[in-house]
Amino acid sequence: MAPYSAYTHAHGPLASQNSVSSLFNLETPATPRNRYHAYLSSGSTPNSSTNLGRLSEKYRSRGKSLHVPPTEYSTGWTFACIIIALVLSVFLVSLDMTIVATAIPKITDEFNGLEDVAWYGAAFFMTVGGFQSSWGKVFKYFPLKISYLISIFIFELGSLICGVAPNSPTLIIGRAVAGVGAAGIGSGAYTLIAFSAEPKKRPVFTGIIGTAYGVAAVVGPLIGGVFADRVTWRWCFYINLPIGGLSALIIIFLFRTPAGCKPAEATLKEKLLQMDPVGTALIMAGVITYILALQYGGQTLAWHHRKVVGLLVGFVMISIAFGVWEWYNGERSMIVPRLFVQRQVWVCSMFSLLFAGSYFIIIYYLPIYFQSIGNATPTESGVKNLPLILSVTVATIVGGGAVSATGYATPLAVGGAALATVAAGLLYTLDIRSSAGMWIGYQILGGIAWGSAFQIPIIVSQATAEIDDLSSVTAIVLFGGAFWVSAGQSAFVNELMKELAISAPDVNALAVLGTGATAITTVFPAEQVPGILIAYMAGIKTALAIAIGAVGLSFVLSFFFSWKRLNPETLRAAGAVA
Repeated sequence: MAPYSAYTHAHGPLASQNSVSSLFNLETPATPRNRYHAYLSSGSTPNSSTNLGRLSEKYRSRGKSLHVPPTEYSTGWTFACIIIALVLSVFLVSLDMTIVATAIPKITDEFNGLEDVAWYGAAFFMTVGGFQSSWGKVFKYFPLKISYLISIFIFELGSLICGVAPNSPTLIIGRAVAGVGAAGIGSGAYTLIAFSAEPKKRPVFTGIIGTAYGVAAVVGPLIGGVFADRVTWRWCFYINLPIGGLSALIIIFLFRTPAGCKPAEATLKEKLLQMDPVGTALIMAGVITYILALQYGGQTLAWHHRKVVGLLVGFVMISIAFGVWEWYNGERSMIVPRLFVQRQVWVCSMFSLLFAGSYFIIIYYLPIYFQSIGNATPTESGVKNLPLILSVTVATIVGGGAVSATGYATPLAVGGAALATVAAGLLYTLDIRSSAGMWIGYQILGGIAWGSAFQIPIIVSQATAEIDDLSSVTAIVLFGGAFWVSAGQSAFVNELMKELAISAPDVNALAVLGTGATAITTVFPAEQVPGILIAYMAGIKTALAIAIGAVGLSFVLSFFFSWKRLNPETLRAAGAVA
């Protein structure tokens, strides 16, 4: 998905610099230059052999990996196959974020209900965000190749659980398991690139892997729609098994861990503490109580019911406990305390949470609009989503190029957030009789807006903070997806039930909730359908109103970005420019 790509790689016009044949002819001998330019997504490498010994204690005390840059790199077809394997694995992770949205209405048909829709996305975002930092430390403290293969295995296991799920709870569990593996794949791919590609060509291959997110963002809704329409939605998950298996086999037989890539030395106890298991458990508990409170509140239980109140109070208390623990745990924390004192990193994190969160709501509820209100098939819904997806992808690339060329990121953040607020407001005006021109135009405008500013927070973070902080920023963003999708779902269902009492008073509201979004016209009598669609439209509008509020707040926050020009050398090292 485009949002996730923006927080994993800062896109730029990279691929045009060298021909493919020259990229895979990596026979440049090892030199001090390509030893000290190693760039790892999981941590910084001291920039000279002289400094290595002097800085070793500093880095070890802060829990940083002392990976030594490799003196030899993979070449020829071996290197090409490794790149293909990494692109495939990253492609699957991004595909898993977009392919499900179009298939959700069909999933609700089979599992007879709308009440768990928020979990299908939130469970995945919750564990991807929750384990971002942990995987970064796994790659530091444990063998690189084995760790990456384990992340693929966990992702494949979660996909299998989703594919065979007999009910909604099992599907949710599978999504959570897949998210754990996806977190490792997303961060590990860039670490493997650092040990496979020569430094001067590394940004190019980082860009190639980054394009996998854009491609998946485009084809995901289409593939999901075709599977749901022509075969079964379960193939949205089965597709991961053969492709992920191929990627794993290539890594097993062709990737050779460089001699200099040694795990950081630490006791087993210290390695486990670096994973921050307490923080991970607390954040997971907090997200679960939050989603359950929104799922029960106003739907099956009144908002003042003791169970709902208890869950909300529990969420607040767990959140406080998490903040206290992260402060106490220091540099071992999932979200390091310095995020709360460095202005730019804090602004980037909060902007990302709001800005990306609004997009997650749009991407989940437009398919419901097309398939319930517009009576589109899943395949048609995927096609109707293309104006948004394509414009987001193109704008993300163009935006990265603009920052690379000028060094100024804040104008794009302000402009993108302002335009996205307008686009969200226009999407809110869609109704049962809206023309194709309206939903096409509004999506294009929104895609340009969201795409142009998606990567600004990560670029600014790379320029102003340590590399290790980026996993924390990414975690905050992905938790934003879980929180905002859940808030949108709660608003959608509550407003739907409220409106049903007015537009279709003779219809059982719980029966509507227990019916899939695409099965309305087949389950209910023809005379009741118009009233149900009015209620659906009211629910969708309320969810979109949440998106308007989120992106509007991000616009206000965008003015707090630094207006200074970013250092071109910093951008180049981060991969924003070549």
